[in-house]
Amino acid sequence: MRTFRLALSALAVCVALSACGGRDGVGDTPTPTPTGAQPVTSPPSPDPSVPPTPGDPVDPTGPALPPPTKGSGGPPTSAPPAGGTTLTGTITSGVEPNCLLLDNYLLVGGPRHLLKAGTKVTVTGRVQRDLLTTCQQGTPFLVETARRG
Repeated sequence: MRTFRLALSALAVCVALSACGGRDGVGDTPTPTPTGAQPVTSPPSPDPSVPPTPGDPVDPTGPALPPPTKGSGGPPTSAPPAGGTTLTGTITSGVEPNCLLLDNYLLVGGPRHLLKAGTKVTVTGRVQRDLLTTCQQGTPFLVETARRG
């Protein structure tokens, strides 16, 4: 009798599963979700008759945000010119250990015996915006030379 019950249960499960997967795809329409929305199968494509506007996220050639300008006391808001850049000021400690900032630029590299929090220095180097650091703040600035100043 126990074998009969087990076989009957297995047969009921097979019938239930075959009823769920027996669609042939003809005439099937997406079933609305409980919210009434249709499932998304592909992202919408932009209308080819409408040209993208500059700055539009789908237009990779559009300009990015305009470069900000540097204000007093705030973070650097414009990119220094290409090539060697000189910064002068007093170094401050960052929020993470061994992180040093000068005018909200994160000092990377350079002579560490000169670069210490509280020291007034003049450094030359270049901004490296795509450099990943653990310092959580400041725009990375690769120090090439430094002198007390």
